[in-house]
Parts: sequence; structure tokens; C-alpha cells
Amino acid sequence: MSKKVVTFGEVMMRLSPPGYEKFSQASSFELVYGGGEANVAISCAYLGMKAAHVTRFPNNALGKAATQFLRKHWLSTEHVIYGDDMMGKYFLEKGAVHRSSEVIYEREGSAFSLIEPSMINWESVLKDADWFHWTGITPAISDGAAKCCLEAIKTANKMGITVSGDINSRSNMWKYGKTMQDVIPELVEHCDVVITSSRGIREMFGLGQSEDSFNTLAKELITLFPSVKKVVKKTRRMLSASHNQIQGKMWNGKAYIKTDMLNITHIIDRVGTGDAFAAGLIYGLLHYEDQQALDFASAACALKHTVPGDVNIVSLENVRDLMEGNTTGAIRR
Repeated sequence: MSKKVVTFGEVMMRLSPPGYEKFSQASSFELVYGGGEANVAISCAYLGMKAAHVTRFPNNALGKAATQFLRKHWLSTEHVIYGDDMMGKYFLEKGAVHRSSEVIYEREGSAFSLIEPSMINWESVLKDADWFHWTGITPAISDGAAKCCLEAIKTANKMGITVSGDINSRSNMWKYGKTMQDVIPELVEHCDVVITSSRGIREMFGLGQSEDSFNTLAKELITLFPSVKKVVKKTRRMLSASHNQIQGKMWNGKAYIKTDMLNITHIIDRVGTGDAFAAGLIYGLLHYEDQQALDFASAACALKHTVPGDVNIVSLENVRDLMEGNTTGAIRR
């Protein structure tokens, strides 16, 4: 029987100039939909898992179009709710070689930002789920979104469902009167798996020193939050906007594990690669031992760099091939 993952978070319209044009060159924009948590659910669905995403869309044609996008990519939208009239959006100018990508957000006052805990019955949502996933973006959007996220996590705990959080810090998003230090620790307290960075551990939890290794900081995080079983990191070395190297790292409470460095020489689209890593980790931990799970996550992340758009729509076979060392990209016949 296939495993089921449930995710929770905002889905936005992504608007980009064609190809690698700058905003000042654009006379039209390409439209796709995306959001960190939904990207994870879609990736899991393409790997063969059952997947559902919970969000709130505006009650208009844009909200319905976004719902159709989720359904197109194999997600259950049974628990999507509707209200108000604004869709969150972001504008992406894709970088190349030595020119960085640029992102401009327009999400204040979106239908999702106005969500409240009373709008969702989490016991119903999480029925038959094996895994619940959230990111640090969601509680940064609004107080209502943060409270919904906490309720979802606690409900998952009661139901015996594994919880993962991808919590890299984005301090510039917190604009509703609370800081990430006010909110994130209570959410992490109830997690089983945490994806973060050395800087994130220092900034969000006040742990360690700047010279401390990820391994040292991960041990301190697990000591602070005993429910956390694994702390995971994706390391990225940027040689240019078009050429990156990535590596997965994990402290599982007993051993420090890492993957080989994967060389990504011709990046097509970097957006959503962290979500692809998270999805690969979820699939991997549900189906493999820790080392293979981390190898699977890194392979999934690397492949997302080759896929335009927010979501990683590669197959299970694609990821397994790369995980097993097939880097040739030979034509399949």
C-alpha cells in the first residue's frame, strides 16, 4: 500500500519573463503555480505516493484555476478551502551564469494569510496519513497561519503521524508582530524530522557559535527538543547561477551521515529545489535506511534543477537512476 503525505501552506501564482529575460525586457509573463509545501506534495505524488495539500484560495476564478493545477499534478484537494478574493503571487527573474535570480513577493492580504484554525478539521484532514510536512514560511505569513500549523502538528502527534518541518530562517517575512524566535521553537518541539541549516539553528534557537559545525549544532538541537529524531541539511556550493554543487547531511541521533557532492553544471530552474530535497527525504525515510534516504533526497534535489517551474515532476525511476550513480543523461528508448 502506498504511503500518504499531507502538506499545509500557501500556493501562489508565479509570474516570470520568458526564458532568462530581465523584468525590464518583458512584454509578457509565464504563469505557473507554486508554494513550498505544495511543491513537496506534488513531488511525492510523482514518486508514487498518495498526497494531499491543505490551503486557502480566493473564492474566484484564480482560486479555482490554482485548484485545477494541484489536481493536474495528482494531489487531493478535498480539504482546500475558499474565501476572500486575493491570490498571493510572486515575480521571478531567472538569473544565469554570474547574474543572480531576483524575486518580488506580493502576498500581504492574500486569502491564505487570512486563514484561522476554526476553518480546518485536522483530524479529518489527517485521517489515513503517514506523514505531515510544513515549512517555516507558513507560520511567518500570519498569526492565523501559525496557529493553524501548530494545531495540525499537535493533531498529527496525537494520531501517531510523522511530522517534518523545513525551517530555514527568513526573518524578513515576519511582519505581523511576532518573530521566528517567538513561534518556531514551539512548532519544532513536536517534530520528528527537521530540515534546516547551521545559521537557522543559531538564529532561531540561539544555539552554538558561528564556528560550530552542523553536526555539533544538530546534536544541540536534538538535546533541546528530544522528540526530534533527525536533523537534515542540504549544502549548496555556488560556482555561478548556472553551476552549483549540492550535498545532503544528517545527524540521526547516533551517526553523522552525508552524501557525495552532486555536480549540477547547467541549471534550468533553481526554484523549488529545496522542496524537491524535502520530498525526496520524506519518500526516502519511508522506504529506505537513513543513508539511502539521504542519497535519494540529494538525487531528487539535483534533478529538480533540470525542470522548469516550481515543482519536481521527475519519476521514481529517474531519481533511483541518479541515486545509483547514472549521471549520463542518456536517452531512454
